[in-house]
Amino acid sequence: MSHRSEDVRDFLTTRRARITPEQAGLPVHGRRRVAGLRREEVALLAGVSVDYYVRMERGDLTGASESVLEAVAQALQLDEAEHEHLFDLARKANASPARRRRAPAQRVRPAVQHVLDAITGTPAWITNGRQDILAINEVGRALYEPLFADPRRPANAARFTYLDPTAKTFLREWEKSAADIAASLRQEAGRNPYDSALTELIGELSTRSEDFRQLWAAHNVRLHRTGVKRLNHPVVGDLDLNFETFELAHEPGLMMAVYTAAPDTPAAEKLSLLASWATTPKSEERSESADRPR
Repeated sequence: MSHRSEDVRDFLTTRRARITPEQAGLPVHGRRRVAGLRREEVALLAGVSVDYYVRMERGDLTGASESVLEAVAQALQLDEAEHEHLFDLARKANASPARRRRAPAQRVRPAVQHVLDAITGTPAWITNGRQDILAINEVGRALYEPLFADPRRPANAARFTYLDPTAKTFLREWEKSAADIAASLRQEAGRNPYDSALTELIGELSTRSEDFRQLWAAHNVRLHRTGVKRLNHPVVGDLDLNFETFELAHEPGLMMAVYTAAPDTPAAEKLSLLASWATTPKSEERSESADRPR
């Protein structure tokens, strides 16, 4: 069985295992040997033959129509991210060689960096699906200073979260952040299965982190678009920041993230202090330069 077939099999079986007959509106008779739905029950709910669904769950989505995929998604009660992932897996199974060569953008245009630089007082940056930070503004770099301690570039949030021992102090909800990143990488692997750099990153994390291996094996997927990030910054202390992400229309695969603090809150005061601290070294450098004799 190929890795692509294993991805389909494991995704469908883990989704099926989490739904009880009661949740699916099915009657229960006698003792059951499986925690979730049986294959024949999913087939019944989706309106397909048992043989057809078994073939799908064994990893073969070749030729699966959109209507069948929609029916299976409804039967398994997939959320938005899972629904998208199932269709990504199906596209991967039916992709022509020409389509397989598509790769997400890995650089930002100077104009995009200018937009980031124009955002003052609040952190903003650009990432790709591998969690590489491709561009960032001054306050963003100050906020994520511990992440940039690793000399490798581009800096990578997934590598920091799982492999840097300071991450569990910096990320106050480390378990949630780790689960979100694993789910986001799983989503990206379905979207861009032929991204060799992504494959290398997943291999590195799987080899070096037991936490990542366990979360990766769960086959969870997630669209990480909005939420709250709780950090323990080495300079300003605890920060609770809201974040929003936006896909760049002309840069396929790249997302802009912007972090803000609610007005008149301790987090807003600390973020203002962080913005001031971010510019201090440059100001001092300019002052020292001005004081030097000429």
